[in-house]
Amino acid sequence: MIHPTAIIDPAARLGAGVEVGPYSIIGPHVEIGDGTRIGPHVVIEGHTRIGRDNEIFQFCSIGAQPQDKKYDDEETRLEIGDRNTIREFCSFNVGTSQDAGVTRVGNDNWVMAYVHIAHDCQVGDHTIFANNATLAGHVHVGDWAILGGFTGVHQFVRVGAHAFCGVGTVLLQDLPPFVTVSGNPASPHGINSEGLRRRGFSADDIRTVKRAYRALYREGLSLDEARTAIASMATECEALQPFSEFIALSSRGIVR
Repeated sequence: MIHPTAIIDPAARLGAGVEVGPYSIIGPHVEIGDGTRIGPHVVIEGHTRIGRDNEIFQFCSIGAQPQDKKYDDEETRLEIGDRNTIREFCSFNVGTSQDAGVTRVGNDNWVMAYVHIAHDCQVGDHTIFANNATLAGHVHVGDWAILGGFTGVHQFVRVGAHAFCGVGTVLLQDLPPFVTVSGNPASPHGINSEGLRRRGFSADDIRTVKRAYRALYREGLSLDEARTAIASMATECEALQPFSEFIALSSRGIVR
């Protein structure tokens, strides 16, 4: 399962059934779970742990030092979960000591070509990153979020669960859960209704999410007034609680 031209450090730990393609390089502090497939010309280095049943396509750079001038060769990590698809020319960096010291990517994510996930990012489960989507450092992305091609996310921005970014979106502030945005800078265009239906949200829950969206974006309320109104709605709709909590805790401001 290991191509003879691959270079694998003897200290690396590879699980059962791992495949490594031609000319790939795997460093000494790398752990790869069962059934993961590594394509040709992939470099996996740093203190990197990859789960099981992932597929990493050719020419990816996984676990390299962060693109951060403050980085001083400290021992930081990259953790990737299970069943992720990582397409060609992606780059994921380890964390920095200025944050948690670890970059994390969860499970069942679909990551297309040329995606960059910078140091200290925290990515949830079931996300989709289209071609050339880019996360600067310290970005958090919630479960089921979708970033369109060429989306750029500013450092420290949070992207809520089930949010949707159109192609070429530039996110400079936090994007609440469920909300659809596009443009440079991003502007709101309703909620991700189709995504919520596909994921089992009831019609009543979707109607309540739409009411909350109108309170935040369409009724002329200040942000504090909208937070109060949405918090009240969330007491009667459990599905809305992540939306309410997200806007209550935002420190960078909300895309509006």
